[in-house]
Amino acid sequence: MKEGIHPQYNEVTIKCSCGNEIATRSTLKGDMHTEICSACHPFFTGKQRLLDTAGRVERFRRKYGQTQKK
Repeated sequence: MKEGIHPQYNEVTIKCSCGNEIATRSTLKGDMHTEICSACHPFFTGKQRLLDTAGRVERFRRKYGQTQKK
């Protein structure tokens, strides 16, 4: 690799609004702040709300007159 053309690689801390802090390395010059992380996101915490897709499909079929093929 050529010297002098790559950005400086620094240690940074990513701070979430939930209070979680993650230490990593990046080309950023300072700390990074985020609103959501893997510690508080519903997908990762298991608190994700599942949609009733079966009811939505049936409503679509009734609305547009499609029947289920067997």
